[in-house]
Amino acid sequence: MSPTRSGPRRRLLTLLVATVAAVTTALGLASPAFAISHSSATSQLRAAGISWTSSGGCSDRNNPTCTSFDGIRQATIDGIITFKRASGCAITITAGTETGHAGGTYSHWNGYKVDIGLTTCVQNYISAHYTYVGYISGFGYQYRAPSGNLYTKEGSHWDILYYTCGC
Repeated sequence: MSPTRSGPRRRLLTLLVATVAAVTTALGLASPAFAISHSSATSQLRAAGISWTSSGGCSDRNNPTCTSFDGIRQATIDGIITFKRASGCAITITAGTETGHAGGTYSHWNGYKVDIGLTTCVQNYISAHYTYVGYISGFGYQYRAPSGNLYTKEGSHWDILYYTCGC
């Protein structure tokens, strides 16, 4: 191969790799790079005035009765903080990254989701500001934020999927 042909190919490959990296980062798909510790998450939540509860009174990620934030994505923490600020509602997280939830790429375990308690304030804000998607059989009533994040009312709580840090 001639040096004049390898130069453009190399630049094209470099541009392609950089583009894929930028898109992956922008979409939050590189979850390991964005995962944070339980301690870091609780510090940020506490500073934002967001509380959490655990039916087991613990934070062990491998115990389904605990509420853990180990491995949660920074975008998820930013998302719930943004939601609290935008809505003005009191927020209590009832589930984080602990085992016991459905699996999949965009799961609690992978740091994309949190559950929050039901309140009239949260219900009113979501129904007034987000697009109603419909009833999702086996899950509940789902709303989509302008950011694309999904808020599903699953009976006793809101299950929130944060693709991005916007609410």
